[in-house]
Amino acid sequence: MFGISTFCLHQEPLTTALDKISTISDNIEVMDEGLHYLENSEPLLSYSTHFSIHAPCRGTNIASLLEPIRRASVEVIKQCFLIAAEVNAGVVVHPGYFAWAEERTKAEGQLVTSMRDLSGLANEYSVPYFIENMGNWDYFFLKTPDELSLIGDTPFALDVGHAHLNFCLAEFLRLPARHYHLHDNNGKEDSHVAIGEGTIDFEPVMKAIQKNKVMPVIEVATFEGVLKSIQALNALNALNPA
Repeated sequence: MFGISTFCLHQEPLTTALDKISTISDNIEVMDEGLHYLENSEPLLSYSTHFSIHAPCRGTNIASLLEPIRRASVEVIKQCFLIAAEVNAGVVVHPGYFAWAEERTKAEGQLVTSMRDLSGLANEYSVPYFIENMGNWDYFFLKTPDELSLIGDTPFALDVGHAHLNFCLAEFLRLPARHYHLHDNNGKEDSHVAIGEGTIDFEPVMKAIQKNKVMPVIEVATFEGVLKSIQALNALNALNPA
């Protein structure tokens, strides 16, 4: 069984996406952005589904040197934690970015401050959260394993496609992850295509997932891509049973 991200139906209303995805999986990750932005937990309460939530990231930056923006970003994620607590969901969080190369060291300090804030909130609301590694975008944190020290003891979410873009997937797979995002690409663009349509070797990926005993989340761009990905992963698991 695989979790499915609502990202594959981000152009549809959230209830439409949940209705459709719940026919093929009882584990759904809500991409808390755009049409799927959660103002409260009400849209999720009528489903007998295990949820995780991908916290808003396109308008937030927990590493911002602009302190009002950093605090507001933490507040946005706090609201996500409150909703997650009501539906017993874990939360995936992006580590933020720095605007100028010369500001990296100061931005690291802001990230560490935000991590301290978020960990306190997560403990208060009994919500697990995970920091996701980023793709090959300039100025983003946590693109490679050597940056994991920035998040301390907080578990990380391994985005397989992002790691592939940074040529460090094998190194990340050697480390224990608490959450996985699965999608494929050609090693150049973060295209979120169906598994098998890019250049990622998913055999070691699935072995790492089995070792860590985590249900991965398929995070591809289309619902048709989800179906293709499930078929490809099932075939791979049949060849390499746990």
